[in-house]
Amino acid sequence: MSSLLRSLVTACCAFLLFIALGVSSAQAKTVEVKLGTDAGMLAFEPSTINISSGDTVKFVNNKLAPHNAVFDGHEELSHADLAFAPGESWEETFSTAGTYDFYCEPHRGAGMVGKVVVN
Repeated sequence: MSSLLRSLVTACCAFLLFIALGVSSAQAKTVEVKLGTDAGMLAFEPSTINISSGDTVKFVNNKLAPHNAVFDGHEELSHADLAFAPGESWEETFSTAGTYDFYCEPHRGAGMVGKVVVN
């Protein structure tokens, strides 16, 4: 009887762990940011992104290339390589809460700046 109870408890713990891991990974999301607006403006669309810790931002080259995304003070998040091809993309996952300002190097002077707010 004791081994049956122990097996039942072990199975329940394993099931709860499986559910907990599945729920946490299911909650992470990916938000897309266009590099260059659909209207052809030199801007990120959207320019401000609000996400939760563990979420990912996918940067997608849209119009008026070349573009990149450089994060002030966060070289590990920066993508300094220029994207030329339409649809070219890369992703960055944010695990620490905070505000992360970024810009497109070739178009910073034109106001192509953005912000990721991680809660």
